[in-house]
Amino acid sequence: MKIILMSTHCAICGTEDNAYELYPTNFDNDAFNADVFSARRLPDMVHYRIVQCKQCGLVRSDPVIDQEILKNLYLQSTLTYAKDIPNLRHTYGTYLHKLEKYQPRKEIFLEIGCGNGFLLEEALAQGYRKVLGVEPSQSAIEQAPPLVKDSIINDIMRPGLLTEKVSVICMFQLFDHISDPQAFLAACADALLPSGLILCFNHNVTALSARILGEKSPIIDIEHTFLYSPSTIRELFEKNGYKVLEVGSAWNFVSLLNILRLFPFPRALKLKLIDFVGSSTALGQIRLFLPLGNLYLIAQKM
Repeated sequence: MKIILMSTHCAICGTEDNAYELYPTNFDNDAFNADVFSARRLPDMVHYRIVQCKQCGLVRSDPVIDQEILKNLYLQSTLTYAKDIPNLRHTYGTYLHKLEKYQPRKEIFLEIGCGNGFLLEEALAQGYRKVLGVEPSQSAIEQAPPLVKDSIINDIMRPGLLTEKVSVICMFQLFDHISDPQAFLAACADALLPSGLILCFNHNVTALSARILGEKSPIIDIEHTFLYSPSTIRELFEKNGYKVLEVGSAWNFVSLLNILRLFPFPRALKLKLIDFVGSSTALGQIRLFLPLGNLYLIAQKM
């Protein structure tokens, strides 16, 4: 596969050269395969050149792979986090419930990047009349529960994809991957009913863990085009016509195994620790509620 890299620009300011380098490139062409671009893989600390806008502070990768190649990588990706789903559903369901204070119309719920649809099941349990999912990975859709499998569209979010308007859009650990956030938010606005709500949950580049670990943080990753802070994600949504209702730090229900997977131990040691904890029923079942360096945002279509 011929690798073509394209320069990026700040999604808030629109500038290309008004940035300073945080971390230099450290990948080779072998990084561009479906395994690397599958969700929640073992972090390998491979990334593009990472820069930060001097004007607004938005962090981005520059340059990045051509978007058609990227799309094909996600289409070929696989679901690799089946054991994490109970904790993910508990975490994401907790933040979905935060929408209740804004009295959402529980007509049609959409999750973009829904994986095997576990949150679609949770949305139905929270009272939404109908659910839809958009997911590029055919492997993930094949593992979806029968209740929601036929509600998942095998595609990427784009204008005109949906035939009906939705009242709520959710995206969990997705927005960092979007190469053109402004076009993406426009497509979301087009899909939303008037005053519809959008819930975004993703990495926080200014979280304590990200600041301590620096380049070794698992969020410094070749899958991520943009990395947001509470202030930059708010500014981006407001710039694109949304009313931001709430932005805050997020906590996760997480297993001890997943913490070991994320922490930047040397790879050989990490694999041994994962094998040891995974072979112990008691240790493997330990679940914690921790701030893992994420943020959430709730916004409304104006």
